[in-house]
Amino acid sequence: MRLQDLNWMDVEKYLENDNRIILVMGATEQHAYLSLMTDIIIPSRMAEAVAKRENVLIAPPLNFGVSYIFGEFPGTISFSQQTFEHAVLEIVESLLHQGFRRFFIFNGHGGNRLPDRLEDFQMDGIIRVIWYDWWRSQAATTFAEKHDLRINHANWGENFPFNRVSESPKDPKPEVNVDFLHQARYTARDALGDGSFGGPYQVEDETMYALFDAVVDEAASLVQSLSTED
Repeated sequence: MRLQDLNWMDVEKYLENDNRIILVMGATEQHAYLSLMTDIIIPSRMAEAVAKRENVLIAPPLNFGVSYIFGEFPGTISFSQQTFEHAVLEIVESLLHQGFRRFFIFNGHGGNRLPDRLEDFQMDGIIRVIWYDWWRSQAATTFAEKHDLRINHANWGENFPFNRVSESPKDPKPEVNVDFLHQARYTARDALGDGSFGGPYQVEDETMYALFDAVVDEAASLVQSLSTED
């Protein structure tokens, strides 16, 4: 169930029986040959699959994250860390006021993190939050290890058919020393070139759909666990 497909009375009725909601966080930033909205498209697709399976409401995604490091790449749009945290906090507070209490945050971008204030809310027993970085999940890391691969920025691990907007190079790219990204004399474009952190650009679609299913299975179990907690 998506908010965009409901009216406010539908949501009020939903809250009579369930106070869970899925939030999607990500970024609009360079991903080499993939869509600039890769970090939104992937977790959105996964979250929609989970929401459908678990009959849980899903909110519209927050399309911008903390991406200042890629500011030299055209099309990247970044929040500051403070702006991002304020946005997430105010989204949760709005929903909290209406009766939502259990939040599953499906995150697609490494620069985003859970605001400290929400951790305080959770420690005080006001809300329950699961922050889920899909590519760092047990399901994703186990899958990558099984296939002797490593998920990295703009490499095979983010190259799904549904966020692919152009043809990727056939040969793998040597892994980039990302320490260069934190040295003042280098820009991200200097260090990264096309934007990928390295590794194979693409693998078989069958493999990608298997990765998708593995992550969705794990996330669905976590969302389900929110319904059984006191």
